[in-house]
Order: sequence, then structure tokens, then C-alpha cells
Amino acid sequence: MMNWLKNIFKKSPNWISEEERLKVIEQSSKQVSRGVFFATIIIITSFLPVFMLTGQEGKLFHPLAYTKTFIMIMDALLVITLAPVLISFFMKGKFRTDHANPINRALERVYEPIIKGVLKWRKTTIAINILALVITIPLLKSLGSEFMPPLDEQSILFMPVTLPDVSNTEAKRILQVQDKIIKSVPEVDKVLGKAGRANTATDNSPISMIETIIMLKPKSQWREGKTKKDIINELDAKLQIPGVVNGWTQPIINRINMLATGIRTDVGVKVYGQNLDTIASVSERVRKALEGTPGIADLYVEPVTGGKYLDIEVRRQDLGRYGLSVDDVNQTVETALGGAPIGNTIEGRQRFSISVRLAQDYRNSVEHIKRIPIMSASFGEVPLSSVADVKFVDGPPMITSENAMLRGAVLFNVRGRDLGGTVSEAIDKMSKSNDLLPQGYYLEWSGQYENLIRGQQTLMWIAPVVLVIIFFSLYFAFHSIREAFLSLITVPFALIGGAYMIYFWGVNLSVAVAVGFIALFGIAVETGIVMVIYLNDAMQQLVKEKGNSSATITKEDLRKAVIYGAAKRLRPKLMTVCVSLFGLVPVLWASGVGTDVMKPIVLPMIGGVLTSSTHILLVTPLIFLLTKEYELRKYGKLEIHETHH
Repeated sequence: MMNWLKNIFKKSPNWISEEERLKVIEQSSKQVSRGVFFATIIIITSFLPVFMLTGQEGKLFHPLAYTKTFIMIMDALLVITLAPVLISFFMKGKFRTDHANPINRALERVYEPIIKGVLKWRKTTIAINILALVITIPLLKSLGSEFMPPLDEQSILFMPVTLPDVSNTEAKRILQVQDKIIKSVPEVDKVLGKAGRANTATDNSPISMIETIIMLKPKSQWREGKTKKDIINELDAKLQIPGVVNGWTQPIINRINMLATGIRTDVGVKVYGQNLDTIASVSERVRKALEGTPGIADLYVEPVTGGKYLDIEVRRQDLGRYGLSVDDVNQTVETALGGAPIGNTIEGRQRFSISVRLAQDYRNSVEHIKRIPIMSASFGEVPLSSVADVKFVDGPPMITSENAMLRGAVLFNVRGRDLGGTVSEAIDKMSKSNDLLPQGYYLEWSGQYENLIRGQQTLMWIAPVVLVIIFFSLYFAFHSIREAFLSLITVPFALIGGAYMIYFWGVNLSVAVAVGFIALFGIAVETGIVMVIYLNDAMQQLVKEKGNSSATITKEDLRKAVIYGAAKRLRPKLMTVCVSLFGLVPVLWASGVGTDVMKPIVLPMIGGVLTSSTHILLVTPLIFLLTKEYELRKYGKLEIHETHH
């Protein structure tokens, strides 16, 4: 019994001395740390151009760029400092080889025949990859474009517009009718409507523009199969009131659009000129040209004429007959219609002026106003109509100017189609319309389209900058243009998976998708670097064994070394890919506010990681083998890049 216990607690002699163990850890850390450090630096630098985004897109993605940059800087430092120390603490005792791991054995059993087949069928493999890359070009061109994916604010803003000469009573009646109809839809929780402007200088809405905020119930209480789009379509169908043009948006984005561009819908065509009547007729021609374009909804001309004004024009010859002055008439009209202050009332710290004017019944029609009495010293009471013409005249309900020019606008939202495609078709239709603009008048596209164009122009030069930065970072990592190119070539193949993923998911191209691709390029290059490090390591071992000469190294030796370098270190490469995937995939199942913006960022990264890792595992060893065969044939020896092994 005692012997049995002794055998259990008996310490086995160390299979390796402490000094040797630390030396192995040091050599392994040197081999991998340099590559991983540069890979991390590449991820940081590839994401730096996101800081060049401006406007709304800059405000949205700068926090993401800052967070990622600071995390990766810390990660780069920990890779070369803390990681080796932690390894020395925890990696003790006997270790099994990679092949002893059953998962690793299974992966190698699957991978080795594939990589051998790839190295045998070289032209076919490269042709398939190039074909897959070429297919992505028409695929990406067929995708729609938008500025930003629409963020679901969990509420709806209903903005109907009626005729500019609507009375207060009629606007109130329309508002009440609309609110009752909206509340009848089961998904609606609360409705709050407002007609006219609020008591603030930033809200210049006329009485004809109604704003109704619709709060929706939680999605769990909605009818089965109903989406927010379905609810808007149902409400729009129910709210078809003659003389009222409906508009549907969301509270926050509407306020942002109005403050940033002066347009309260997704897109607006601004009409600039010198005469309001001409602007009105041009706007109407633009509206007719845009009518029927697929995707355009809530099409409406912002009224620049059609307002009603009460015009009281004094007849001076009649004033002289009654011994009155223009000032007498003005004072009477001001007091009777506008109200004259007669005193103040004090309530605590507040002071209110007391004004007196004619009661509503005595000033609610032109005939009543004509009978307003004016006191004449010679003739006593004289009706207003005796000395003035009283009539309604047309005029602008609101004068809007921009850049020292008068401005009108044709407004519309985009529903059921991408923003970029809708506006492109609308521009084509307008360019084919004859006599649209008289001399001295011009158009300008505004709203979300203005942001889309600015974002696209920024990204057009950001993308090449990212690739140049990645290439130079790779060159400094490997000190070889060929090795840098070998790692960089994974970038276009990462694009394949990203393009397919957003195509099949039905996502439009936007700034969010572009940021996703920028993040993807860094991840793809990181995995490529790990593969190139291990392939170079295999070359070093081959040179140690057979010498660096074409006389001693055969093509078969090169092929075996490449297969060894690719297959024997399969686990770290797959771990690099899996870490990226496991962090991103849960976003696809996420729900709630914000996921509509997150998914377009994550989708290209998931698809791209899958295709780039497949390319790295299969095509990178093939290209590496071709370059080494070329070196051996041309120089008679291999170029070996130090991996500190």
C-alpha cells in the first residue's frame, strides 16, 4: 500500500530543464510576436482613415475608430511584453505534439488531401479564384446605395402638409381627425399632433404643416407578421384626406435633416432663382418630371405662393373728403384686428400686457371688416369701406432664401428602393425633360443624397490610402516586396465573401458597409501574415536540412516543405479566423435599437473572413510555392526571410 502511495506522489524527473523551457518559449515568441505585432499595427493603420470621415458619418464612426485604435495599440504592446511572460507562467510540464490533439488530427486529415490537390491543379485553382473575384464586380454594381442604413427609432413622425391658406379651425379639425384614425391601428400606443410652429426661433413651421409623433407598442404586442413598413403603409392608406399630402419619417433623423440641409424629407430638389412665381412654376415642372419614378413616395412641392393676405388699401382722395389721415385708418385697423395694449397685469414675477380688439364675430369676414367704424371729427362714424378697399390677395406663405437667393423645394421620401438608385433615375428623367429651367435659375439636390455624395467622395480616396498603408506596413514587417504582396493579395479575396454576404442579405452599399470592409482588410492581412511566417519557417528548416542550392533542393522537396508549413501549423491559423468569427456572428442574431447600423458593418467582415481564410489556407501556399520555384530557377537558391526560429 505504501509503495503504491509513493508511486502516486513520486515526482517524475523534469523532461526538460527550466533554462531550456524558457529558451524554447523565447524562440517561439520571437518567431510569432514580430508578425503578430506588425499584423496588429496593420489593423490599427488600416482603420485610421475612418478618422477622415466628416459630417454625420464622422460623428457616428469616430467613437468606433477611437475605441478600436486604443484597444489594438494596447494589444500590440501586450503581444511583445506580457504574452511571453504569461506563457512562461502557465506552460509547464510535458506537452503533446500538435498531432496528439484529436481535433488537430481530424483537421489535418481533411486539409492535407485538399492542399495536395490544390498544389497539383494549380491553373484550375487560380482560375476559380480569379473567376470568383471577377463575379463580385457586377455583383457590387447591382447593389443599391444609401448614405446610412436607416436607424429604427421605435417611433414614427407623420408630417402631412395641406394648402397654405388653411384656417386655424380647419387645421385643428384635420389634426383631430388624423389622430383618431392613427389611434385606431392596434400597434399604435400614443399619438401627439401639433399644427404650426412651436414657441421657438428654430421651428419656423407654417400652420399648414402638421407634425404628429406616433409612439408604437413593443413589438411583442404587434399583430403577427407585421413590420414597421407595413404599419406605415396601412396608416398611409387610411389617411388619404383630400388636399393633404402625407409625409412619413422619424423624429430624430427628421430634425437632423432639417437642421443640416433645410430639407425635412429624405431627398429634396432645391430650386434657386429671383422670382417666387417662376420658382413655383419650375418646382411644379420638377414635380411632374419626378412623378412615377419607382421608389419616390410623399412627393410634394413646398409652397412658395398661395398664401392669403388681407389687403387694406387706403383711398387718399376719400380720406380728404372725411377729414381723416392715413394714420387714423392704420390705428383703427391695428386696434380692431391686431389688438391695442391698454395696460399690464402682474402675477408674481411675471408681467402680461392686456390687449383689446374686436370680438371674433366682428372680424371673421371681409364684410365685417369693411364695417369697422372710424371716428371722423366732421362726419362722426365712417365705415372702413368708405375710405379703403378691403380684399384678400395671394402672396408667399413663407419666404425662404439661401446663399442670397430665393429658394423653393420639391420634397420626397424614398421607400421600397435604395436612395442612390432612386435619385440617379430621377436625375436621368429630369435631364431628358426639355425647358425645365429658365435662364438664371438652377437646381441643387439636397437631403440625405447630399450626405451620400459627400460620403462616397471621401471613401473613393480613403480606400486606396488604406491599401497603400497596409502594403508599406507589410514591407516593413517582412523587408520584402514579394512577401508583402503575398500577404496583401488576400485583401481582394476577402472582398469576395463580403460582397456575396451583403448581396444575399439584401443590404445596400453605405458608409457603414465601407467601414466594415476597411475593418475586414486588416483582419484578412493578419491571417495572411501568420501563414507566411510558418511557410518561411518551413523553408528555413528545408535549407538547414538540404542546403540552399538548386542542386540539392528539388521541386518535390519544395512542395513537401510548403505542405508541411501549411498543414502542420493549421491550428493557430484556424484559431485566428475563429476568434474573429466568434466575436462577429452573434451580432446577426442581435435585435433592438442600433442593430440596423451594426449589421451592415459586420456582414462584410463575416463573409470576408470566411473567403479570405479559405484563400489563405489554399491559394497562399500555392502562390508561395510558385514564387519559391521561380527563385530557385532564376537565382539558383531560395530567398530566406528570417523568422527567428
